[in-house]
Amino acid sequence: MSAGAVLTVRLVRSFEHRNFRPVVFHSVNLENTVLDFMQLVRDDTMKIIHQAHGAKTNELVMSLEDDEKLILQNEQTLRAAGIANETEVAFFRKEDYGLFKANPQTAW
Repeated sequence: MSAGAVLTVRLVRSFEHRNFRPVVFHSVNLENTVLDFMQLVRDDTMKIIHQAHGAKTNELVMSLEDDEKLILQNEQTLRAAGIANETEVAFFRKEDYGLFKANPQTAW
């Protein structure tokens, strides 16, 4: 039996200011639902940022593309949502993301 996956979660504080904090979770059971995992972190929205051996986005916080495919659905298991060992996901307020996506201006 597997010891579980290692997942990195970007806790996004501000899209505009590109402010986030990565937190690593060890021994994550990929058969848990996305909702179960989010409750470990806190209730809100998650989106896949990067998977091991995959291409990375040029955006500093996360890509604004492929929301239909990459935003995780609460009822899915992590595995069914495309999460594998060493996947990195973002954790953010959906309202903030929508506002930033509508006007993707950054500030320093």
